[in-house]
Amino acid sequence: MDLSSTDLRVLRQIAESGSFTAAAGRLGYTQSAISRQAASLERNVGAALFERRSDGVRLTPAGLTLLRHARTILDSLAAAERDLTGALPQTELVRLGVLLSAGAAILPAALTRLAATDPQVTVVTSEGTTPSLTRALRAGTIDLALLTSRPPHRPPDGESPRLHTETIEDGDLAVAASTTGTFAGRASVHIDELVDAAWIATPSPASEPLLGVWPGLPGRPRIAHTARDWLTKLHLVAGGFGVTTVPSRLSAVLPPGVTLLRVEGAPREVRRLLVARLAGRPSAGVSAVARALMPTA
Repeated sequence: MDLSSTDLRVLRQIAESGSFTAAAGRLGYTQSAISRQAASLERNVGAALFERRSDGVRLTPAGLTLLRHARTILDSLAAAERDLTGALPQTELVRLGVLLSAGAAILPAALTRLAATDPQVTVVTSEGTTPSLTRALRAGTIDLALLTSRPPHRPPDGESPRLHTETIEDGDLAVAASTTGTFAGRASVHIDELVDAAWIATPSPASEPLLGVWPGLPGRPRIAHTARDWLTKLHLVAGGFGVTTVPSRLSAVLPPGVTLLRVEGAPREVRRLLVARLAGRPSAGVSAVARALMPTA
């Protein structure tokens, strides 16, 4: 078996992206080039590494085994490059993946705590959805992730060994609406009143749930606007251009003109915020960041 570092990086990127097309975009290749590289990898290894499904690509058990070794090799190559160039790290770098809705409410306070308790730890962050961040953890491109789950709070994925997770908080999902619009002056709204509402949603792949629309809403939701950025979504709400779902943790950082409504006539929607990492003994830096993310830190 003769594998190059490029082979291993392609494997890792496919694992993180969940599709050949997304991996190609991030690596600057064409989709067909990535498909050929994947097929070449499988021939070289002599085993099926990728499960090609209608909702994307997942690694087979053989692929996950190779990925585990690829992470070690690529990390060692990066360390060798630092040694050879004299760029020795003075701090421990921790790569943190952050759920789209957790950044404003959780991250600034956590980084402030970390700077006071563990100034030798440096954090770099990237945003994503729970499925994409879970893949990134498995691929080894991030060390720690803020994820969310809904009842019955199953593990983030079905891979083995399971990710190590700790609960940060449980909070209710709410609907963000304009303080001067249809629901002005109210603290709650009935689910039936939301059927014809204009929704502001987060664009997502077909394999991931539609974010921003109340789960189980009767009928087909009317999507008026799509935006990934929370500031954009909430200012559209403030302007009266639609409503969106918001975790209750964001109540402290809402812009003027936005209020949160409790939804009646529908099951309570609880969202659990988790900090997750790969199984095994974490580094001192990863442990320090995880502690800083806990509300009792």
